[in-house]
Amino acid sequence: MSLSRRIVFTAAVLSASLLTAPLFAATPAEQAVLTPIQAFFDGMAKRDAAAIKAVSLPGGTFLSMRDGKPTQTSLEAFADRIAKPAPTSILERIHDPIIHIDSDLAVVWAPYEFVIDGKVNNCGIDLFNLVRNDGKWVVASISFTSRKDCAVTK
Repeated sequence: MSLSRRIVFTAAVLSASLLTAPLFAATPAEQAVLTPIQAFFDGMAKRDAAAIKAVSLPGGTFLSMRDGKPTQTSLEAFADRIAKPAPTSILERIHDPIIHIDSDLAVVWAPYEFVIDGKVNNCGIDLFNLVRNDGKWVVASISFTSRKDCAVTK
């Protein structure tokens, strides 16, 4: 195999593995922080309010920034809204998370894509604030930006 073919093959294999890779964390502590975030996304994809609320701090907040305008609701209200039956499939995925942990407080900043029926609908930055409550990490708040000019990433 020529050098150029090996490079193309290696790039293709690497790209395919990145598309299917789960959230990556460098340490077990970071993975523990990402676990409720993935559970939150799984609950969204299943339109399961109870699953979303199970990994959310009661009274937590959900804030979106679209076109320079903030919209805020509770995590509970968001879970109830997302759980309403709909004909579309939804998926949110983050990549390249930056994770900071101090004792029982953690912050995760990550680019995301929100996918509807297999196509990227919007993207931006997700900002998760998590707290360790009774030894378990839960989402205390989510803030995010949203835009339509998305380049599909990992």
